[in-house]
Amino acid sequence: MTEQKCKAEESKVCCCVDVGTIIDNEDCGVQFEQVYATEQQAEEALQYLTEKARQAESDPATIKSAVTKVDNGYLLKADFEFSCQAESMIFQLSTR
Repeated sequence: MTEQKCKAEESKVCCCVDVGTIIDNEDCGVQFEQVYATEQQAEEALQYLTEKARQAESDPATIKSAVTKVDNGYLLKADFEFSCQAESMIFQLSTR
């Protein structure tokens, strides 16, 4: 029988990962950047993302955003900071 190689936080029996090693509350932010053809499309995308963030938050998320003109359209940059990592994961999954 060969021994399974597992990471330090995994069980040697099944190589199962403890949830605490994945969700450790160190990454509560989401950065978003995308270029849109028009400023209106960029603003609509920001509104959509903001609604998704509000649905995922338990405490108010901090949202910083900017839409700037670039050579090939309008660049939307948005930073979302949630109170916990689970909320940021829920937000990311809801936008896919």
